[in-house]
Amino acid sequence: MINYGAPDLTAHPPRSPRVRLGGFVHLPRLLDKARAFAAGHNGDYIYPCPMDQRLFAFVGISSDAFLEQVKTAKSDSEMLAWVMENLNPKRLPHEIFAWSNWLEQVAPGDARRHENFCPQIKKLRPDRGDIVTTFDRLELDAYVSFGGSA
Repeated sequence: MINYGAPDLTAHPPRSPRVRLGGFVHLPRLLDKARAFAAGHNGDYIYPCPMDQRLFAFVGISSDAFLEQVKTAKSDSEMLAWVMENLNPKRLPHEIFAWSNWLEQVAPGDARRHENFCPQIKKLRPDRGDIVTTFDRLELDAYVSFGGSA
């Protein structure tokens, strides 16, 4: 059984970036990665990665401040309350919804990012034409990395 209060990302992947908490995509995954990082069990997962930084930029909270709160062993609900209290600038529900929908559809974008994205897809499963967004790639990588057949 996976303990999301103290995840071991050497044994299982973090939650999908599509899972939402308080309307925010990626927040549950970020919590898993931060908790694992704090415990030294993050494996190959990077905290804070560029996707994490996008969330931090949107909410106006630093990765260091977030990690300090995570270290106090707060639940997902308590962390969401802390994020909402510390939003800078304050965000309305429709802004969180729009941002989350946008982030869920983000693709590599510029040439530099495509240079990173394409070899990863070729390594994981080159015949998969449906891997388009960053979230698609993250989910495929997690699945394959932990024994799945893409």
